[in-house]
Amino acid sequence: MILRFTSLALLCVLVLPWMAVGGELLRHEQEYTAPALSLPDLGGRQQRLEDYRGQVVLVNFWATWCPPCLAEMPSMQRLVEAMAGRPFQILAVNTEETKSKVWKFKKLLNISFPTLLDSSGDATRAWAVDVFPTSYLIDAGGRIQYVSYGALEWDDAAVVTVIETLMPDQGAGTTAAAQRVPH
Repeated sequence: MILRFTSLALLCVLVLPWMAVGGELLRHEQEYTAPALSLPDLGGRQQRLEDYRGQVVLVNFWATWCPPCLAEMPSMQRLVEAMAGRPFQILAVNTEETKSKVWKFKKLLNISFPTLLDSSGDATRAWAVDVFPTSYLIDAGGRIQYVSYGALEWDDAAVVTVIETLMPDQGAGTTAAAQRVPH
Protein backbone atom coordinates (compact mmCIF):
# COMPACT_ATOMS: atom_id res chain seq x y z
CA MET A 1 0.00 0.00 0.00
CA ILE A 2 2.81 2.42 0.86
CA LEU A 3 4.58 1.63 -2.43
CA ARG A 4 1.39 2.31 -4.39
CA PHE A 5 0.85 5.63 -2.57
CA THR A 6 4.49 6.62 -3.14
CA SER A 7 4.20 5.82 -6.86
CA LEU A 8 1.01 7.84 -7.12
CA ALA A 9 2.56 10.77 -5.25
CA LEU A 10 5.59 10.72 -7.57
CA LEU A 11 3.29 10.64 -10.58
CA CYS A 12 1.42 13.71 -9.30
CA VAL A 13 4.57 15.65 -8.51
CA LEU A 14 6.71 14.74 -11.51
CA VAL A 15 4.40 13.91 -14.41
CA LEU A 16 1.08 15.71 -14.07
CA PRO A 17 2.56 19.24 -14.03
CA TRP A 18 4.25 18.49 -17.37
CA MET A 19 0.95 17.42 -18.85
CA ALA A 20 -0.72 20.63 -17.74
CA VAL A 21 1.95 22.82 -19.32
CA GLY A 22 0.98 23.50 -22.91
CA GLY A 23 3.25 24.37 -25.74
CA GLU A 24 2.77 27.19 -28.18
CA LEU A 25 2.58 27.16 -31.94
CA LEU A 26 5.26 29.68 -32.89
CA ARG A 27 5.75 31.20 -36.33
CA HIS A 28 9.24 30.58 -37.66
CA GLU A 29 10.97 33.91 -38.14
CA GLN A 30 12.68 32.70 -41.29
CA GLU A 31 11.05 30.25 -43.63
CA TYR A 32 13.39 27.48 -44.64
CA THR A 33 13.07 24.15 -46.34
CA ALA A 34 12.54 21.31 -43.91
CA PRO A 35 15.46 18.91 -43.53
CA ALA A 36 15.21 15.62 -45.39
CA LEU A 37 13.21 12.93 -43.65
CA SER A 38 13.16 9.33 -44.84
CA LEU A 39 12.29 6.65 -42.30
CA PRO A 40 10.45 3.33 -42.18
CA ASP A 41 6.94 3.23 -40.77
CA LEU A 42 5.72 0.45 -38.50
CA GLY A 43 4.79 -1.61 -41.56
CA GLY A 44 8.36 -1.38 -42.89
CA ARG A 45 7.50 1.00 -45.76
CA GLN A 46 9.91 3.89 -46.29
CA GLN A 47 8.15 7.24 -45.79
CA ARG A 48 9.75 10.35 -47.24
CA LEU A 49 8.68 13.87 -46.35
CA GLU A 50 9.23 14.98 -49.95
CA ASP A 51 6.51 12.53 -51.06
CA TYR A 52 3.99 14.75 -49.26
CA ARG A 53 4.76 17.93 -51.23
CA GLY A 54 1.56 19.76 -52.03
CA GLN A 55 0.16 18.98 -48.57
CA VAL A 56 0.55 20.60 -45.17
CA VAL A 57 2.49 18.17 -42.98
CA LEU A 58 2.75 18.07 -39.21
CA VAL A 59 6.02 16.34 -38.30
CA ASN A 60 5.89 15.36 -34.63
CA PHE A 61 8.92 14.02 -32.73
CA TRP A 62 7.88 11.94 -29.72
CA ALA A 63 8.76 9.06 -27.40
CA THR A 64 6.68 6.61 -25.36
CA TRP A 65 8.43 7.67 -22.13
CA CYS A 66 7.23 11.28 -22.62
CA PRO A 67 3.85 11.95 -20.88
CA PRO A 68 3.16 15.22 -22.81
CA CYS A 69 3.81 13.34 -26.08
CA LEU A 70 1.20 10.75 -25.20
CA ALA A 71 -1.22 13.40 -23.89
CA GLU A 72 -1.32 15.24 -27.23
CA MET A 73 -1.73 12.16 -29.46
CA PRO A 74 -5.55 11.90 -29.13
CA SER A 75 -5.93 15.52 -30.30
CA MET A 76 -3.66 14.73 -33.26
CA GLN A 77 -5.92 11.80 -34.16
CA ARG A 78 -8.99 14.03 -33.96
CA LEU A 79 -7.21 16.57 -36.18
CA VAL A 80 -6.46 13.93 -38.82
CA GLU A 81 -10.09 12.84 -38.77
CA ALA A 82 -11.32 16.44 -39.06
CA MET A 83 -8.95 17.07 -41.99
CA ALA A 84 -9.94 13.92 -43.91
CA GLY A 85 -10.02 14.57 -47.64
CA ARG A 86 -7.93 17.74 -47.34
CA PRO A 87 -4.24 18.19 -48.20
CA PHE A 88 -2.97 17.42 -44.69
CA GLN A 89 -0.87 14.65 -43.13
CA ILE A 90 0.77 13.88 -39.80
CA LEU A 91 4.07 12.03 -39.60
CA ALA A 92 4.83 10.99 -36.02
CA VAL A 93 8.54 10.26 -35.62
CA ASN A 94 9.37 8.03 -32.67
CA THR A 95 12.91 8.45 -31.42
CA GLU A 96 15.19 5.54 -30.54
CA GLU A 97 12.63 3.02 -29.32
CA THR A 98 11.82 -0.50 -30.42
CA LYS A 99 9.19 -1.25 -33.03
CA SER A 100 7.26 -3.47 -30.61
CA LYS A 101 7.08 -0.77 -27.93
CA VAL A 102 5.98 1.89 -30.42
CA TRP A 103 3.40 -0.46 -31.93
CA LYS A 104 1.94 -1.15 -28.47
CA PHE A 105 1.49 2.57 -27.75
CA LYS A 106 0.05 3.26 -31.19
CA LYS A 107 -2.60 0.58 -30.64
CA LEU A 108 -3.25 1.73 -27.06
CA LEU A 109 -3.82 5.32 -28.23
CA ASN A 110 -5.79 4.20 -31.32
CA ILE A 111 -3.64 6.25 -33.72
CA SER A 112 -4.15 5.88 -37.48
CA PHE A 113 -1.61 8.35 -38.88
CA PRO A 114 1.85 7.14 -39.99
CA THR A 115 4.32 6.46 -37.21
CA LEU A 116 7.95 6.45 -38.31
CA LEU A 117 10.85 4.81 -36.54
CA ASP A 118 14.01 6.84 -35.99
CA SER A 119 15.83 3.91 -34.39
CA SER A 120 19.25 5.54 -34.55
CA GLY A 121 18.12 9.04 -33.55
CA ASP A 122 19.83 10.48 -36.64
CA ALA A 123 16.70 12.21 -37.97
CA THR A 124 15.94 13.66 -34.54
CA ARG A 125 19.45 15.14 -34.39
CA ALA A 126 19.24 16.42 -37.99
CA TRP A 127 16.06 18.30 -37.08
CA ALA A 128 17.79 19.65 -33.92
CA VAL A 129 15.10 18.27 -31.58
CA ASP A 130 16.03 18.83 -27.94
CA VAL A 131 12.57 18.82 -26.33
CA PHE A 132 9.82 16.21 -26.54
CA PRO A 133 7.39 16.61 -28.07
CA THR A 134 8.60 18.96 -30.79
CA SER A 135 6.38 19.48 -33.81
CA TYR A 136 6.85 21.30 -37.09
CA LEU A 137 4.13 22.55 -39.42
CA ILE A 138 5.40 22.39 -42.97
CA ASP A 139 3.64 24.12 -45.83
CA ALA A 140 2.77 22.57 -49.18
CA GLY A 141 6.10 23.78 -50.62
CA GLY A 142 8.14 21.93 -47.98
CA ARG A 143 9.03 24.97 -45.84
CA ILE A 144 8.81 24.99 -42.05
CA GLN A 145 6.28 27.66 -41.07
CA TYR A 146 5.56 26.91 -37.40
CA VAL A 147 7.15 25.00 -34.54
CA SER A 148 5.80 23.81 -31.20
CA TYR A 149 7.94 22.82 -28.24
CA GLY A 150 5.64 20.94 -25.91
CA ALA A 151 2.20 19.40 -26.15
CA LEU A 152 -0.69 21.13 -27.91
CA GLU A 153 -4.36 20.43 -28.36
CA TRP A 154 -3.96 20.04 -32.12
CA ASP A 155 -7.69 20.09 -32.82
CA ASP A 156 -8.18 23.44 -31.05
CA ALA A 157 -9.97 25.91 -33.35
CA ALA A 158 -7.09 28.43 -33.32
CA VAL A 159 -4.55 25.75 -34.29
CA VAL A 160 -6.84 24.39 -37.03
CA THR A 161 -7.18 27.92 -38.42
CA VAL A 162 -3.39 28.25 -38.63
CA ILE A 163 -3.13 24.90 -40.42
CA GLU A 164 -5.86 25.91 -42.86
CA THR A 165 -4.00 29.13 -43.77
CA LEU A 166 -1.11 26.95 -44.93
CA MET A 167 -3.23 24.78 -47.22
CA PRO A 168 -2.65 25.30 -50.94
CA ASP A 169 -6.25 26.39 -51.58
CA GLN A 170 -6.06 28.96 -48.77
CA GLY A 171 -2.84 30.72 -49.77
CA ALA A 172 0.25 31.11 -47.63
CA GLY A 173 -0.80 34.28 -45.82
CA THR A 174 -1.38 34.40 -42.10
CA THR A 175 -3.04 36.90 -39.85
CA ALA A 176 -1.29 38.65 -37.02
CA ALA A 177 -3.42 36.62 -34.61
CA ALA A 178 -2.08 33.40 -36.10
CA GLN A 179 1.53 34.40 -35.52
CA ARG A 180 1.49 32.95 -31.99
CA VAL A 181 -1.12 30.51 -30.83
CA PRO A 182 -0.93 29.85 -27.06
CA HIS A 183 -1.95 26.58 -25.39
